[in-house]
Amino acid sequence: MNKDAAETIALQALGFIASDPDNLQRMMASTGIDADSLKSAASNADLLVGVLDFLLLSDEQTLAFCDHIDLAPDLPGRAWSTLTRQDMP
Repeated sequence: MNKDAAETIALQALGFIASDPDNLQRMMASTGIDADSLKSAASNADLLVGVLDFLLLSDEQTLAFCDHIDLAPDLPGRAWSTLTRQDMP
């Protein structure tokens, strides 16, 4: 998976999480991501990794997200892997 595809999945995950205000609050509390940071999500790889970290904490949530956007269930994990490798030399 390339970086652009991984970022797209992470942004879609953010949209999915943000569609439920309670879930969004849980993500913000557990990851330390604040509302101002969310505004720069598209340009912040660390934030996108945090979104995927939160999504992947729950198989139920991951599967609901994948069903919602018609995505293979392994792709969020592959996106996380791609984005975390971007920081390595």
